[in-house]
Order: sequence, then structure tokens, then C-alpha cells
Amino acid sequence: MALVQLTLPDPMAMRGRWAALAAVQAASGHGERCRALWPLWHYDDGHGSWADLHHLDEGRAVLLGQDRNDSETFYAEAADFFEERETDLLADAPEWWEPPVRRVRDAELFLGFVYGFDGGTWHRAEYDLDDGFASVGLPALSTDRTREAILGTVRHVSHPGGGEPSHESVDALTAVDGEVDAGLLAALVPSADWDAEAGAAAARAFLAA
Repeated sequence: MALVQLTLPDPMAMRGRWAALAAVQAASGHGERCRALWPLWHYDDGHGSWADLHHLDEGRAVLLGQDRNDSETFYAEAADFFEERETDLLADAPEWWEPPVRRVRDAELFLGFVYGFDGGTWHRAEYDLDDGFASVGLPALSTDRTREAILGTVRHVSHPGGGEPSHESVDALTAVDGEVDAGLLAALVPSADWDAEAGAAAARAFLAA
């Protein structure tokens, strides 16, 4: 079997969007759901589904995670735990995919998908099952998804009747590609109860390399 080529953004194309969401979530007090701890970028939906992007050398990366409800692929320990047929998410994959997978397994987390970026193209192992990646809904895949995730965070945390940032202000936060300062974020978040300094620091963590 050959690896399957995927159409996903370059990791650096996702950085500004991932950092913008991290900024707003950290400012709201929920920074654990979206953050950068170099060389790892983390996202989870707050309900047990998650995706991590591991940066490797030479511009390579591995994106992996699981949707707790919709991943039909069961890898390694997950196959035994759920008594399901195993899907080999590393079939025909190069060796450099394995260390991030090992880190997840050592943390006793289950995997539904593993995608590798070789510096130019994303690939995954060949299988016909739904691996759950689409339903995880990683916001950083597009500007529209990121905008909606940021607005959703504001709506969820704001007091009833509070204002909502404009699409333009959200897009401006994304456009600075992680170079977020407290002033830029303070113009977007709805009240003084939010910690703009913490949000800016969370965004700038995506600039580490």
C-alpha cells in the first residue's frame, strides 16, 4: 500500500489562526484547550476530542489526535481496549512519524489519525474508515473556522447582552501571525474581566522555533 496524499494547509499557514484562537481562549481563562508548548501545538474541543501538531526538523511535522465519538480507526492499545480490529496508522510511513506517536502512547492516549508533513505535502496511511479528523473540527484549517471558533468563545464566556467583536477585528488578530500584543487583543475581547496580557503571551508562544 502507498501513503495517501492529503490537501491540508502547511503548518506555518495554520500558525496565525491557531495563535489567534489560543490568544482569545487564554484571555478568557481557558488557555489549556489551545496552546503552544514548542515543538507542540495543541487543540481540544473541551469534550475529549483533540489534535496535536508536532514540529520536527527540516520543516517536517506530524499531526495526530482522535475524535472520541467519530474515530472508527483503532490503533495499537485502542484496538485492544475497544475490542476492535486495528488500523495501522503507520503503515508504510517513514520512521520520523513514530516518535510523536510514541509520546502519545506513553501518555496513555488513544489515536484515531496520524498525518505526516514532509516539508511540502501531507500524507496518511491508506484505510477506508472515518478516522475522525474532520469531526474534530480543527479551527486552524481555515480563516472561516477560526473566526467562528473565536466568536463562539466570546459568546460562551461573555455576560448576557455583551457585545461581539466584528469579523474585521477577528481577522486582524489572525493576520498578525502570532505577533499579538495586549492592545490588539484588548480591542477585541468584550470586557476588562478578560486577561489580554495572558492572551497575547499565549499567541506569541507560537512564534518559538
